[in-house]
Amino acid sequence: MWLLVGLGNPGDKYKNNRHNVGFMMIDQLADDNMCTNFKSKFQGEVTEGRIANQKIVMLKPQTYMNESGVSVRKCADFYKILPEKIIVFHDELDIAPFKLKIKQGGGAGGHNGLKSIDQHLGNKDYWRLRLGIGHPGDKNRVSGYVLNDFSKEEQKHIPDWLYLMSKNIDDLLGENKSDFIMKISENFKI
Repeated sequence: MWLLVGLGNPGDKYKNNRHNVGFMMIDQLADDNMCTNFKSKFQGEVTEGRIANQKIVMLKPQTYMNESGVSVRKCADFYKILPEKIIVFHDELDIAPFKLKIKQGGGAGGHNGLKSIDQHLGNKDYWRLRLGIGHPGDKNRVSGYVLNDFSKEEQKHIPDWLYLMSKNIDDLLGENKSDFIMKISENFKI
């Protein structure tokens, strides 16, 4: 069983923020795999289903970004999911918009949601799918940048990007996760 976690902040105010691209990804996966019956549980919104013949649980923590680990830990404990079977989808400032990288373990890179997950899981061996949102160019503008909506131009491309990732999710759940990154990189051009 896999636990797929999208990071973001709850509420309509944050819905289209760059910081909420993890929530957007989970919503896309849920829609494309007919898992839209989210329930309030583990201080988050949770749904279950199957993708590529694998049982999956999808989680959108409702604790706000800085406390995401509380929800992730409760959900992982309940389903007895090991960190190496957890994939966290999150925004990444240090990657250009619409680019992505995946890694297992490592540091939080200043991302408060990842810091919280690291703290609450006590194990950093979970997977991180780093969804590029770009950097505003000045560290003093980061907070306002991530808590603002994607630009109008970026918003035009988000549905296709999310759909392409969702369509190829079985590669992400497989042994060679780099196949997923390669397919998205080769097939998504703006």
